[in-house]
Amino acid sequence: MNPRLARFLTRLYPRSWRERYEAEFEAFLVDRPAGSPAGLWSDIRATANVLRSALGEHISSSQGGNMELEPRSFNVVLKQPSAFLPLAMSIMALAMVLGSLAMYGVVHETDEGTVAHLWQILMAGQMPVIAFFAIKWLRRAPKQALGVLALQAAALLASMAPVFFLHL
Repeated sequence: MNPRLARFLTRLYPRSWRERYEAEFEAFLVDRPAGSPAGLWSDIRATANVLRSALGEHISSSQGGNMELEPRSFNVVLKQPSAFLPLAMSIMALAMVLGSLAMYGVVHETDEGTVAHLWQILMAGQMPVIAFFAIKWLRRAPKQALGVLALQAAALLASMAPVFFLHL
């Protein structure tokens, strides 16, 4: 494989992974046979495999060595997708309700509108994500996970408040 391509592909991995494996992995990629038509397809397959693996390392670090960040920090736990996605969903639901209130005022309809249905989908859709977060992180970092769960609950209640108080 071309050394520049091998270097580029290696740089796609997270820093913690590269600190441990970069030189060895780059040498492995460069030493692969190339030049023949079979070598070209082999390079394409290897590139696709490296791209998939690098993405996987960003989503969930492998358990080899001490590559995973220590979950001792609230910020490290909050950066997990299962932590911030429910927050984003609650904020989006709140923004939709407030936007609808600003545009149309308090309207009591016999049939719920699009905003109400989207709000319900966002509220229900975050429940499995919150459950996954709790199952995964309460064992690893209980103090930080409880803080994130409290933040998620506050965002959930903030999104529900206008609906409850204005009887929407």
